[in-house]
Amino acid sequence: MARAIERIEQDIAALQEAIRAIAIELQSAYASYLNTLGLAVRKQLILASYHLCTQGYPENFLHLSLNQRQQLQQAIRKLGQLAAEQLLIYLTSEESAEDEVDEEDEIDEVDEVDEEITPSSSSLFLNTSNSQYLTANTSDPIELAKWQQKLEEVAQEILKKLSHDANLLLQKAGVLPKKLPEPILAAAAAASEASAEVMPGPPNLLNLVIEIENEQQSENSGLTQIMAINLRLGEIEFADVTLSSERKRIRSILVQLNKLGREYKKRYKEKAIAEAEAAWRASWFE
Repeated sequence: MARAIERIEQDIAALQEAIRAIAIELQSAYASYLNTLGLAVRKQLILASYHLCTQGYPENFLHLSLNQRQQLQQAIRKLGQLAAEQLLIYLTSEESAEDEVDEEDEIDEVDEVDEEITPSSSSLFLNTSNSQYLTANTSDPIELAKWQQKLEEVAQEILKKLSHDANLLLQKAGVLPKKLPEPILAAAAAASEASAEVMPGPPNLLNLVIEIENEQQSENSGLTQIMAINLRLGEIEFADVTLSSERKRIRSILVQLNKLGREYKKRYKEKAIAEAEAAWRASWFE
């Protein structure tokens, strides 16, 4: 016979309290992680851009005037800064509306300052007005796990969009070849989706060998090597000791959450059995 329902409910209440404590710890860990990630992303974006301009397409970069180079560098710094801010926006929902307004103002400011080489409509920043903010029912391990998974997906999406926007920026500045079609830039922002041969190279850069057909003589297709920015979370974490340490902390917390989640599910099933047995006895008569 199942245990008394009251005792089971006490166990569930204790588990919920433990899960709330885990949720607070997890949110704190992510706040620190995403802040460090933002700084690391800015650094790696600049390093990747440096390698692309000096090793990938040095001739194209040298063709730019001093003012054009400075504008390009400023625009790259702005992209990295705004991406760092965007990572933190998705951690909380209380200030989301104010952050969205501030973000739009900053984007407009970037476009005004770097109008010549910055894409007129940046795709880096997700539409926060239509997004489901990452709020969690902190006493429910399933909802908390979904919150954590969504946060990871958003971080990956921001990196992907940042890579794409940075490539567009470099193409508009004249560093990346103008002939590169949009699908190639999109593939470069997501290496796993690129249907081309990937070659080894510096971190957060993608070396692709693609086949581009000649519009006039389609039978004379040629292989072209392309270098483009592809920010990857694994490489960014590997290059930053602090970020790697904070990722380990998150993994440790998730191990605790999974353990509590299994116990939570077990207790709820036990409660359902006890309630069903009580209901059977209450309705049974000879």
